[in-house]
Amino acid sequence: MSGIIGKKLGMTSIFDKNGKNVACTVIEAGPCVVTQVKTAEKDGYTAVQIAFGDAKEKNTPSALMGIYKKAGTTPKFRSVEFKGFENEMKVGETVTVDLFNEGEFVDVAGTTKGKGFQGVVKRHGFSGVGMGSHGQHDRQRAPGSVGASSFPSKVLKGMRMAGRTGGTRVKKTNLEVLKVIKDQNLLVVKGSVPGHKGTYLFIEK
Repeated sequence: MSGIIGKKLGMTSIFDKNGKNVACTVIEAGPCVVTQVKTAEKDGYTAVQIAFGDAKEKNTPSALMGIYKKAGTTPKFRSVEFKGFENEMKVGETVTVDLFNEGEFVDVAGTTKGKGFQGVVKRHGFSGVGMGSHGQHDRQRAPGSVGASSFPSKVLKGMRMAGRTGGTRVKKTNLEVLKVIKDQNLLVVKGSVPGHKGTYLFIEK
């Protein structure tokens, strides 16, 4: 499966072929450098590792610096492997937004926005316990009962309760590519993608 690393620039809206205003996300997709090519003989599997985004050499581990020097490129911020790359790639080659065409569908994976410790209403969409009348002055955002008494005499695993929310890896599938702006390395996909502005994304065909 071919893919590329990108950075979320933000959201906007454009008019589609039918004149409908459609919300979309603008992604800076590449250019990415091929830093390693995994083979079944040497590594036990086949994959293509690409890297994107500039990083400082002092913040890059020496093992990665060796990989980047072999590829003839500067230190990179993100790297990821794609299995089953449709094109044969060599170390040092560049993967650009030309990989995609308008009208096709892609999968976009990223890390969602972190929201910290949240209650059950924000985290799970609970509506609270009853009304605010009859003496219930603090039940509007309460979780309610979480377990029985005699059996099972404990709170079962997986109970929806308050806790840390967001900051998880999420993949959105079948997002339509509305525009490919090759001279600016921009990819415009329909709808929203995970993460805040500036987050790194992995786009798969």
